[in-house]
Amino acid sequence: MFKVEDFQSYGKEQFEQCVASATSVQHGLQAIASAYGDYTKKSFEDTKSFVEKLSGVKSLDKAMEAQTDFARSSYETFVAESQKIAGLYSDLAKQAFKPVETIVSKFTPAAN
Repeated sequence: MFKVEDFQSYGKEQFEQCVASATSVQHGLQAIASAYGDYTKKSFEDTKSFVEKLSGVKSLDKAMEAQTDFARSSYETFVAESQKIAGLYSDLAKQAFKPVETIVSKFTPAAN
């Protein structure tokens, strides 16, 4: 026979897990937004530096060299930041589904 207290404790447990999940999702989204902001700021500063460097160039060879260096640096930064942000999204997904895993594990019969 089920008791009312059992239902209440189950509901309270689920509510607490939901709140914990929402908090972790919020922190994950803040980390992702911060990473995007940092990348945008760095990209803007690098572009500004490139334009300043390019404006002082006197020959076509130096301009091509500066542009090549800028393109290489921008690509490497993009790849590194993309991997960092992808990792943050992966961590966010793991945290978001952790309560679901807990609930499912309670209803899944143990393997012998």
